[in-house]
Amino acid sequence: MDEVFKALGDASRRRLLDSLNACNGQTLRELCAGLDMARQSVSKHLALLEAAHLVTTVRRGREKLHYLNAEPINAIADRWIGQYARERVRALADLKTALEQEAMSDTQFVYTTYIKTTPERLWQALTDPAFTSRYWGGVTFESDWVKGSPMTWLVGGTRIADPEQVVLESDPHRRLSYTWHSFTPEFISEQGIDDELAAAITAEPRSKVTFDLEPVGEMVKLTVLHDGFEPGSTVLSMVNEGWLPLLSSLKTLLETGEPLPEPK
Repeated sequence: MDEVFKALGDASRRRLLDSLNACNGQTLRELCAGLDMARQSVSKHLALLEAAHLVTTVRRGREKLHYLNAEPINAIADRWIGQYARERVRALADLKTALEQEAMSDTQFVYTTYIKTTPERLWQALTDPAFTSRYWGGVTFESDWVKGSPMTWLVGGTRIADPEQVVLESDPHRRLSYTWHSFTPEFISEQGIDDELAAAITAEPRSKVTFDLEPVGEMVKLTVLHDGFEPGSTVLSMVNEGWLPLLSSLKTLLETGEPLPEPK
């Protein structure tokens, strides 16, 4: 926690976080221009924010994109501040909320968490139905997890199959990417989605999700990138709300043997 508080204690670093909160996924050049800060200074501040895991990066060709990461703030809220009166931590709670909210104009969801496990165990948790059903509300997949292979989603009592539901990348224990499921009439009916929302989500292009696994000592750094959305995407607003508790439950399952309890 010391690194997080140290990182947040500097006004320039808070400005960088504010800039990313307003427009996530910026390059170093864009951050420098938007804040009128010297490149060297921004680089040093970003290095500290990355070390505190408040910022995560994704390579896109020759560019390095920077994203806010809410996981350290979640950790503070969930594991530490409960012993204090709510009034005394209002500012921190407000910051947590701000960091978790993605601007509606964003076209990607990016989140990094550190899980005390092995790459092999985490890969199994991402692909094995016995695992996914426990932390993903019963969702399971049917696939051989080879690049180009089809994926069938089983959500509740609904089976979702589509030729465009495929594995895009598969490097066991390192990287997994696949297209998101179709919003079929059966899925819409089972989930109780109204006609207006159904029309909005079925009109959007198909998105994709990528999981990057990187060993870090006794832990694994898991970065989730869900992209392919258009500005103002309704589906993006939905997955923003869904990924955070899902990934928290995945982490809890691998570290304790039990997922987070289902919300009542």
